[in-house]
Amino acid sequence: MKINLICIGDELLIGQVINTNASWIGQFLNQFGFNINCTFTIGDSHQEIYSTLKIAFESADLVITTGGLGPTRDDISKKAIADYFGLGMTFHQQTWDRILDLFTKRNIPISEQHREQCLMPDGAEVLENGMGTAPGLWLEKQGKHCIMLPGVPYEMQHLMERHVRSGLISKFQSDEYFEHTFHTVGTGETVIADHIQDFEDSLGDKAGIAYLPGTGQVRIRISQRGGLKVTFENNRDKLGKLIQQWTYGENGESLESVVGKLLKENGLSLVLAESCTGGLISHKITSIPGSSAYFKGAAITYSNEHKMQVLGVKSETLKQYGAVSEQTVTEMVRGALDHLEGDIAAAVSGIAGPDGGSEEKPVGTIWIAVGNKQQIKTISFLYMKDRERNIQYAAVQALNMIRKFLIAVYLK
Repeated sequence: MKINLICIGDELLIGQVINTNASWIGQFLNQFGFNINCTFTIGDSHQEIYSTLKIAFESADLVITTGGLGPTRDDISKKAIADYFGLGMTFHQQTWDRILDLFTKRNIPISEQHREQCLMPDGAEVLENGMGTAPGLWLEKQGKHCIMLPGVPYEMQHLMERHVRSGLISKFQSDEYFEHTFHTVGTGETVIADHIQDFEDSLGDKAGIAYLPGTGQVRIRISQRGGLKVTFENNRDKLGKLIQQWTYGENGESLESVVGKLLKENGLSLVLAESCTGGLISHKITSIPGSSAYFKGAAITYSNEHKMQVLGVKSETLKQYGAVSEQTVTEMVRGALDHLEGDIAAAVSGIAGPDGGSEEKPVGTIWIAVGNKQQIKTISFLYMKDRERNIQYAAVQALNMIRKFLIAVYLK
């Protein structure tokens, strides 16, 4: 079963909107055994849509389109697709009734363009959109299928989850698909790939491993299409043992959620003292629902004056060693423990760039400290990327250091 994807919209081509739909659809379909063969990104042009459909159907039995289903003048996908299939357009009363009911309740004016939005290609199955006014459509003619979805991401996702998944499974035979993802931190994909090369070479044709790197982290996905479930489970467990030294979570777990779980299970509270990360670590921690149970707060001490005033860092320490030093982050941790009153504290100070570096401390130099009243651990690293990546990397390393400290000290 080959599937091609066409993403429609001038805004995608000029970079005004990032095409997140393509990656989301690819991942979503992959979960139940379907893969995108090829993705096209085109503008709001009748001719472009028509000609791209012709190319897409040459190598696929199913084409999914996103975009161009709304009420404005540039929403021309339905007409172009109807013309491609040689179909007329019919007014869909149920969609019109739904729009009338929705707009009347909200006192929204209704225009003629909304009526035109209710014109559908003859014979198309209408997929009700519970998140918007533009329904999805499913066309089938001479063994070729076309699924039309809105370009708004949350509307598209709603239709994929509510209608498209069940339709694909019922209409097309798919091999059973298995996958499992390990989340690692602390080393790069090349090191991991070298470490598991023999194991990867031993996998049969049905199974494979994908390396999905991010800033400071790598996701390792093992998958199998067809074959026995027990075979997949055995390979999954073997891989897990091989990379356990770097693994912090599995299947969607984030580093911040794992840290939160460890804090909560041990009845501990966390406080932070952030400098170069500017609150990013706090943001990651508080992005987890229920984080108020273990996160008490943070001090964003960006200047030396605030490091002294808020956290009690000594002026002598800053003068002798500088803000980016082991001595300073150690005092930041002590100050956070004393003034913010947490069980565990972490502190980060660094030179994110692009300016501020020196020969002794180049841009990308980061110091991190994590500790409690009894002991403090420190680490430094040099991550010579751009400012944004240096900050992101520092946040990841700080979270991982908190995780490792909790395991070493509280899970003996």
